[in-house]
Amino acid sequence: MKTVVFIAAVGLACAAFRPSLAQTQTDADAVIAEVAHEWARASYATQDDRKVAAYETTLAAAERAVEQYPARAEPKVWEAIVLASLAHSQGGIGALGKAKRSRDLLLEAEKIDADTMNGSIYATLGSLYGKVPGWPIGFGDKKKAREYLDKAIAIDPSSIDSNFFYADFLVDQGDYASAANFLRRALDAPPRPGRDDADAGRRGEVQKMLAMLREKHAAALASN
Repeated sequence: MKTVVFIAAVGLACAAFRPSLAQTQTDADAVIAEVAHEWARASYATQDDRKVAAYETTLAAAERAVEQYPARAEPKVWEAIVLASLAHSQGGIGALGKAKRSRDLLLEAEKIDADTMNGSIYATLGSLYGKVPGWPIGFGDKKKAREYLDKAIAIDPSSIDSNFFYADFLVDQGDYASAANFLRRALDAPPRPGRDDADAGRRGEVQKMLAMLREKHAAALASN
């Protein structure tokens, strides 16, 4: 009888605990979503001379999210994305250190969930390896950049971010026709639930890059 009572009590305790786990999941999702919105505001709704301060504020929020939810991959990815954005806006000597930290966070997130956020780990790694100077200054590597971008596209061929980053890489490589194809795919990307602000901002970047290609490299696009 005591055994039966004990088992029943354990069952009730587990049942009572499940909503707590679900609530924790919901809380984590809300925190991660807010970091994403802060990044979008900093990237697309902030004047250039205020971007660094906005990214620094967002970085602090991302760092708190990583501390709160160390078992989740998404906070690490967002901290990495914010660091990469901050490095780009800030420039200077400190930019390389931020880029390295961004890379390391992405590799940590990969160990938790490589496919998280529709390939964002590999899209961001591809961008970093494509933009950062190579040895002996930095860790940049065009071959690795392409490999990571291929992985991102394999995870989600319709991703607006992955297609944009691949196009950006190809522009740097002088492959304008292929870049335009990826940009067109980015424009056809389906909307992401809860990411209207980021989608609108990224779409603007895609359209701007495509307009630049049409203006400066019309011959290359016409031959495609």
